[in-house]
Amino acid sequence: MLEPELPLPQQVEAVIFASEEAATLSLVRQVTGVELTAGDLEAIISGLNAAYAAAGLTFRIHRIAGGYRFLTEPGFGELLKRLLAPRIRRKLSQPVLEVLSVIAYRQPVTKGEIQQLRGTSPDYAVDRLLERGLITVCGRADSPGRALQYGTTTEFLDLFSLHSLRDLPRLREIREILREHDEQEYLSGGGNLPFPDVEHNDE
Repeated sequence: MLEPELPLPQQVEAVIFASEEAATLSLVRQVTGVELTAGDLEAIISGLNAAYAAAGLTFRIHRIAGGYRFLTEPGFGELLKRLLAPRIRRKLSQPVLEVLSVIAYRQPVTKGEIQQLRGTSPDYAVDRLLERGLITVCGRADSPGRALQYGTTTEFLDLFSLHSLRDLPRLREIREILREHDEQEYLSGGGNLPFPDVEHNDE
């Protein structure tokens, strides 16, 4: 007996919910078999989000890292920081997070440039970040030796719920946070990144 065809919005919802990474338009097309346009998908997601809001649910579908993911509403942020912070700390140590933040703001950047900013060799941290897929080699410096340059990946955007690098916090926002909380206290509360005092390209 043939199963009845599922409504398209429910198919889209299921794909986004089950995807381990942000679900792209091409992924939704592939899995559903429907040639959706970007506008079609946006309209379906808007309808789903309206239904979630009407039902008082704690999550919505958001566009991040070039695709779509379920994220909880901002009002539950402090609650979930307490849940997620220990897991993030186990995976990424403080020195590794510091190197990641330098790369995020200064990319493309070489190991030598990172060492100049931090004063210590970034070799271990860079290796760990490459293993995690949070950074990648994105070119070579136009200087003697042609050192490798590093930049962040879509996995980085996904991990920190950023749609693009333009969504990185401005330095003034970070300074306000650090004025209110000691750095270690901020991390234990689940802050995303302990960004060092480096120049942001947009400032």
